[in-house]
Amino acid sequence: MKHLSLLFLFFVGMISCFSQEERDSIPTENDSIAIVDTKYREDQFYLSVTYNLLSQVPDGLAQSGFSSGFHLGFIRDFPLNEQRNVAIGVGLGLSSNSYNQNMLIAEQPNGDYSYTIIKEDSISFSKNKFSTYMVEMPLEFRWRTSTASEYQFWRIYTGLKFSYVFYNSSKFDGSIGTIKNSNIDNINRLRYGLTLGAGYSTWNAHIYYGLNSIFDKDAKIDGHSVDMRSIKIGLMFYIL
Repeated sequence: MKHLSLLFLFFVGMISCFSQEERDSIPTENDSIAIVDTKYREDQFYLSVTYNLLSQVPDGLAQSGFSSGFHLGFIRDFPLNEQRNVAIGVGLGLSSNSYNQNMLIAEQPNGDYSYTIIKEDSISFSKNKFSTYMVEMPLEFRWRTSTASEYQFWRIYTGLKFSYVFYNSSKFDGSIGTIKNSNIDNINRLRYGLTLGAGYSTWNAHIYYGLNSIFDKDAKIDGHSVDMRSIKIGLMFYIL
């Protein structure tokens, strides 16, 4: 995923540049004239780190270790009222997510994939996870206590997030060897879910609840679909 790493570094670099520009533009006590922008927007870069949970899991599936998510992008702000404290936000970003658990994914000779819950008394392993890499588009309804001259404020942002999985992989390291897969057909490309963010100033709590399954209907364990969803809980960092 060399190209994805370069994209992440590009976004981080842009965030640093815009952050410095914003600090330079904020009036200080030494400024003789304070310029107030009455048409301000909360256009901003976002950076989020989450702990990823799985819900509606098959019987016997359990998570292990820390399943992480990293999300960054840009949101365009469209104020809806004269006070500009109510707005719609539309964004574009990148997301990387991993899920450590005990479901073995293996490719069969015919190209299909099998899904098996690993039992502790049969197979031992040191690593077993699947990962998704996505382009994401958040759509938010935004309320905040900001003003044209107040740069620290309370906010509540809620909405939907649509994502497209452009790459996925799985890796198993254990007593039966190493098993690696990439671009697994059974992982849903299109993902969507509800989001809620709330907090004060730069740091905010963030929750994502997936509305559709990570895997499609052809991914099955003992004849039952692997219909599990993603829940992400973490912190969201905004930079104007």
